[in-house]
Amino acid sequence: MTPFDKLTGVAAPMPLVNIDTDMIIPKQFLKTIKRSGLGANLFDEMRFTQDGAEIPDFVLNQPAYRKAEIIVAGDNFGCGSSREHAPWALLDFGIRSVISTSFADIFYNNCFKNGILPIVMPENVVKVLMEDARRGANARITVDLEAQTVTTSDGQSFPFEVDAHRKHCLMNGLDDIGLTMEKAAAIDSYESKAATQRPWV
Repeated sequence: MTPFDKLTGVAAPMPLVNIDTDMIIPKQFLKTIKRSGLGANLFDEMRFTQDGAEIPDFVLNQPAYRKAEIIVAGDNFGCGSSREHAPWALLDFGIRSVISTSFADIFYNNCFKNGILPIVMPENVVKVLMEDARRGANARITVDLEAQTVTTSDGQSFPFEVDAHRKHCLMNGLDDIGLTMEKAAAIDSYESKAATQRPWV
């Protein structure tokens, strides 16, 4: 998993509330277990017509936001059915952080496990960030995980809270397997001792 420390990038404004996982990655794209390639179908039904043409009004199809790395979203982002493909699709597109007033629990947890930082902010702060994001590609927002701040393009800085364990995992690029491998020496020692004490196992 790619470590997350400090990110300065274009933020796409998505003020819709209740953006669910089926909107993020529609069900017909859930057949794969690969994490790559899903970015092409991120927000598929919002980005494309049925014949595959881009919908110009959708924010990620606009020139200023085609390489967005942050989404500033409306309330209750990631609600709906549980699907890990949703953060996979966001990450594959290039999104490393989503800022909202609230997230669905399962989506929120899945983000951390896949290298995406979901940030919960008060409504008044999200409004400021949303307005800054609407300024386009020249308005770059900075997300500093170590300092736990989000800074607008004109220098307004806002603190956010994050669980210390999740922060450690993101900053060190540790998913569940990586966390286990941190204890590889202790596991090897236990296995060696167990083999000596219980050779019949």
